Amino acid sequence: MIPRYSRPEMVSVWEPQTRFRIWFEIEAYACQALAERGVIPKKAAKAIWDKGSKATFDVARIDEIERVTKHDVIAFLTHLAEFIGPDSRFVHQGMTSSDVLDTCLNVQLQRAADILLADLDALLAAIKRRAFEHKMTPTIGRSHGIHAEPVTFGLKLAQAYAEFSRAKERLIAARAEISTCAISGAVGTFANIDPSVEEYVAKKLGLKPEPVSTQVIPRDRHAMFFATLGVIASSIERLAIEIRHLQRTEVLEAEEYFSEGQKGSSAMPHKRNPVLTENLTGLARLVRGMSLPAMENVALWHERDISHSSVERMIGPDATITLDFALVRLTGVIDKLLVYPANMQKNLDRLGGLIHSQRVMLALTQKGVSREDAYLYTQRNAMPVWRGEGDFLTLLKQDRDVTAKLSPRELKSLFDLGYHTKHVDTIFKRVFGATSLRQTSAKTSSAKTSSAKATSAKAKTPAAKAAKRA
Repeated sequence: MIPRYSRPEMVSVWEPQTRFRIWFEIEAYACQALAERGVIPKKAAKAIWDKGSKATFDVARIDEIERVTKHDVIAFLTHLAEFIGPDSRFVHQGMTSSDVLDTCLNVQLQRAADILLADLDALLAAIKRRAFEHKMTPTIGRSHGIHAEPVTFGLKLAQAYAEFSRAKERLIAARAEISTCAISGAVGTFANIDPSVEEYVAKKLGLKPEPVSTQVIPRDRHAMFFATLGVIASSIERLAIEIRHLQRTEVLEAEEYFSEGQKGSSAMPHKRNPVLTENLTGLARLVRGMSLPAMENVALWHERDISHSSVERMIGPDATITLDFALVRLTGVIDKLLVYPANMQKNLDRLGGLIHSQRVMLALTQKGVSREDAYLYTQRNAMPVWRGEGDFLTLLKQDRDVTAKLSPRELKSLFDLGYHTKHVDTIFKRVFGATSLRQTSAKTSSAKTSSAKATSAKAKTPAAKAAKRA
């Protein structure tokens, strides 16, 4: 992956030096297990560990050897022998290249998953904070992109929190599934190496022995891992697209933070574009696209072939590095997201009360009107409002079929915004838990005064003025 979308911690998981270090540990642990069984001298196993553990592997030298051997593991073993000496003849006894390659890949995927899980924790914390901040901030819910009924901005974020909580659970499961080790030799029969060696190496590396490796670890495990990354990427895109829609000039209910000195366009100095969330949409496509090759890797010929190898050398680093970057970027977007409650209220009022049409229809049915007629009475008063011909409540009060069943006072009561937010606490309890709800509510209460001051100050900022004009 290019440096623009890479973070050092994840990149280091996939660096050649890291890979060769893991290869060495697999070989050295296998030697220790063989020594315990009396297959090789204990003195040799100790020398291999002592010399190799202190080494810095010469990546250029290994590449030089591989240009001749055309085999990466043999090139590594040849380089290992150059500084271990005669005891190197005991390295790789009864093993095959896939024992090293597959076990190493799973160690790397484990480490990558740990970084991604930490990323998800940070993202969840940011979403939760903003969800409680705007728990009761009313905004319009949309279906098909069209105004539907009121929700709160906090509920929008609670949905994202629940989704990324599921993402975390899936990644934990995918990490567990990928955490297997194979030291079973050619075609996986343990003919030249005892299964106890595999168990020893697996324990040392924090893995489990692969039940049946057939020389390679079954790729359905990897397919599930990369599919999980693809689903997480899709969740990133879902939230990113929501923010992009909310930032449109005609909506402007929320907006990416625009820093001092930032430029939105080379041609138009007024522009403030949702570049971060657009970028996240693109990165999500990349990660999701890498899940299909992982699934196609499942079907290998007989006990093994290497059609999966080239794919994994690319998607292993690229998918995890890209997703790591995307999760961190999304966390920053949520953490600094500018939210405009005044614009949300303005949009709630934009349709002249039509967002309460369902309540009117249901109230009519409660008064004995058939559902078909109730729908008809309500819709015939709603359509003129769509055309800009009056407001919904006024038209309803002028409709004899409606007023025959509902008094003006009853009709007005149906336009109460609070009716739509009465179960927000219930939903938040389901998403965040009762304890979290109480703790955050206490913090919210104590912060009301400072929040009011901050709101007053924000009203004077360029962003707030832009929101007011929208």
